[in-house]
Amino acid sequence: MPFVPVDFFGETFRDAEKAGITVDPFGVLNSWNNSIGFCQWYGVTCGWRHQRVTVLDLSSQGLSGSISPHIGNLTFVRKIRLLNNSLHHDIPLQIGQLRRLRILRLDNNSLAGEIPKNLSGLALARNNLIGSVPSSIGNLSSLNLLHLFGNNLGGSIPPVLGNLINLRILVLENNKFSGTIPSSLLILSSLTQFDIALNRIQGTLPAGIGLKLPHLEFLSVAINQLEGPIPLSISNCTKLDLLQVHENRFSGKVPSLENLSTLSVLRIVDNQLGRGKPEDLSFLCSLTNSTKLREVNIGLNDFRGMNRFVLGMNQISGEIPQKIENLVNLEVLYTDVNQFSGFIPPNLGNLQNLVKLDFSDNNLGGTIPSSLGNLTKLIVLDLDGNNFHGQILSHLSNCRSLNFFDLSNNNLSGAILPQLLGLSSLAITLNLSCNHLTGVLPTEVGNLRTLTELDISNNLLVGEIPSSLGDCTSLTLLRLAGNFFHGLIPQSIRSLGGIEELDLSRNNLSGQIPEFLTVFRSLKLLNLSHNKFEGMLPREGVFKNATGTFIIGNNELCGGLPEFHLPNCISKSSKREKINIVILSTSIIFGILVAVVLALKYLCRLKKKVNEPISTSMDDSSMNVSYGTLVKATDGFSSMNLIGVGSFGSVYKGILEGEGTLIAMKVFHLVRHGALKSFIVECEAFKNIKHRNLLKILTVCLGIDYQGNDFRALVYEFMDNGSLEHWLHPYATSSHKNELSQKISIAIGVASALDYLHHQCHFPILHCDLKPSNILLDANMVAHVGDFGLAKFLLGSSFDTIANQMSSLGLIGTIGYAPPKYAMGCEVSREGDVYSYGILLLEMFTGLSPTDNRFGENLTLHSFVAAALPDRALEKESRFDHESPQHWLSKSNVIFQECLVMIYDIGVACSNEVRGKRMSISGVAN
Repeated sequence: MPFVPVDFFGETFRDAEKAGITVDPFGVLNSWNNSIGFCQWYGVTCGWRHQRVTVLDLSSQGLSGSISPHIGNLTFVRKIRLLNNSLHHDIPLQIGQLRRLRILRLDNNSLAGEIPKNLSGLALARNNLIGSVPSSIGNLSSLNLLHLFGNNLGGSIPPVLGNLINLRILVLENNKFSGTIPSSLLILSSLTQFDIALNRIQGTLPAGIGLKLPHLEFLSVAINQLEGPIPLSISNCTKLDLLQVHENRFSGKVPSLENLSTLSVLRIVDNQLGRGKPEDLSFLCSLTNSTKLREVNIGLNDFRGMNRFVLGMNQISGEIPQKIENLVNLEVLYTDVNQFSGFIPPNLGNLQNLVKLDFSDNNLGGTIPSSLGNLTKLIVLDLDGNNFHGQILSHLSNCRSLNFFDLSNNNLSGAILPQLLGLSSLAITLNLSCNHLTGVLPTEVGNLRTLTELDISNNLLVGEIPSSLGDCTSLTLLRLAGNFFHGLIPQSIRSLGGIEELDLSRNNLSGQIPEFLTVFRSLKLLNLSHNKFEGMLPREGVFKNATGTFIIGNNELCGGLPEFHLPNCISKSSKREKINIVILSTSIIFGILVAVVLALKYLCRLKKKVNEPISTSMDDSSMNVSYGTLVKATDGFSSMNLIGVGSFGSVYKGILEGEGTLIAMKVFHLVRHGALKSFIVECEAFKNIKHRNLLKILTVCLGIDYQGNDFRALVYEFMDNGSLEHWLHPYATSSHKNELSQKISIAIGVASALDYLHHQCHFPILHCDLKPSNILLDANMVAHVGDFGLAKFLLGSSFDTIANQMSSLGLIGTIGYAPPKYAMGCEVSREGDVYSYGILLLEMFTGLSPTDNRFGENLTLHSFVAAALPDRALEKESRFDHESPQHWLSKSNVIFQECLVMIYDIGVACSNEVRGKRMSISGVAN
């Protein structure tokens, strides 16, 4: 099949031996024959006046072969686009005869040979061109793009390129050009992209480049052999987005870049820049105007003398350069409010002249390196707002000059070390808030006599507030909120006469509110909310200000200003009178109750055979837990404790105070339509079921949050091994080995739970949303079915009204697991749960999700497995994952084979699209 088979002016060319194209995978050249006019051929466009070919466009068609020299007959062609194919051999010299040609795109082929001398348009990236660029290219005065990236072109950059006065883009990257940068290129004042990277260019970067080429947006001379200074005129390229001069031999001082407000990438790594003087890195300070900056790479240079490195409040990303440890004279290092990631360089402690170090509000992680303990001159250390974890190391206590120390808003754990509180130099701030610190607040806190602000709120600290805190007489701010402190407010706190803000909220503090708080004249904000304080609320001092004092969540308080809406306090004599009345009333009521109980016992005996008592998984004695308890248990519903998000709520991990019980709680998003109904149905379902393979609910929360909104939550036993979904599909975060015996045990457990729900409950319950994410695994890998938010109670039950309401929520179940007819509004049934179980079973033993991309309209997980049964279930090697049947078959155990075939048979039988042909769940369990 010829590529240019016809001289479009009448001379037919059909000789197959001369045809260029040998491979045409899409058949785009099938239309190239005499049955239709050539202007209707694929990829051909003709001029309307003379019916001559003006455009030839066969881009990205997978064509292979060579370009026929007969292409030179297209004398009226203006555009030839053959990019992104597999064309090879030489570029025909006849292309040079096409005097009307303006655009030639041959990018991404395997063409070789020399560039035609009289070419009139050029974009030949990623070919195998050799030789030099012909000087005749300078005649293309209308050319605005010259793209020769990724060839083997050599020689010097032709000075005649300076004749291309309309050129906007010049890309010569990744060739073998040598020599120097021609000064004639500075005539190209319209140039926006200048890229000569990855060549062998020598000499210097022209001093006037920024003045002559002011419209540059992309300047890359990287990976060459350039030397000398970076020109001062670079600051005139105010539109510059990317500046790459890395891996050359540039030396001297980097010029100011303060005018480059649009710069996003600066790469000057691996040069000889710097002169060992204090001003070496002053250019970094000038980058504060570059608000779009996202990458700065300055490593492998000779920067040594700088004493200030400030990059605060930009959008710089990437890692902190390891070579920063070479800046031994550095005194100030600020990278705050950026997007740095990775770790703090482990040898940062080499910068022993550092006085101020601020890495706050970035994305740094890992542990805090012990080498920071070497920074004995450090006055300010701010690592707030990152992802550091691990313990606070004792090495930091060596920084005995610190007066500002902030590690807040990280993931630090462990105890607060007494050595840290021995830093008597701390005079401004010690902030350890919003971490996961445990243990008690050491009594050594009293050493911080000159400290102004202490914030250890939102941790997991326990014990009593140490009385030594009263020795911190300079405190103006003290925040201990959101911990598990208990006991009384120590009397020693009366020494903090200059306190302006005191926050003790969300703890377990008790007793009466101390009267000495009324004499704190400077106190403007006092928060005692959500504790266990009791007695009369004072009315003097800060307690006169209802907008600056917070006492909500202390149910035993009374009195105070009317604005606090507390009940009146009762005197002792009134209490005695009320007690006498209560005793008398109780005696009368007790007598009545005895008679009622005897009557009820008689009635119960009559009804026992009709109504058997219902076993419940919820202890009525603990039917409701407070919102505040759940807040503390989850560290304020921290995202660190978030373990799942569903349609109607989010699931958090937490620890119940006092008991130390590890729990999981589902917090319902009541603003979502159907969430409240889901809560009601789930409560009713759990209240009336109990089985070893059903998730156990411990308690519920029906309350009000701190903003006055309704709050609903269910509290369950925590399942150590998470959901079956994460166990089956661990992605890149885990490496579970899913043994056959474990899978079978889980499958039996789920079947047993469904059999119980369908046939053994007081009234049958349909789960309606069985899927791997709703099956939880405990420490012993026992399966527990949970999430009954879409459950339905079958007709005849007292809860059928609730079930029918739930059907109004829309589609019942989850796509892939719900029977197809559910989507058409068909009534839910036991068989629907069986269908979901069948799909679940097939997923467990093939490793394939029912929504896998390989399943389309005509292929489902059911049909995929059914097609392999009964003889080919173990032959589909390419279709199953690493835990597939053939993986087990390699053990040469016939029992494995028989077992798998039986499991696949059950899964296929359960997931039959015809409801009446599905197995019963009792049969499955057996």
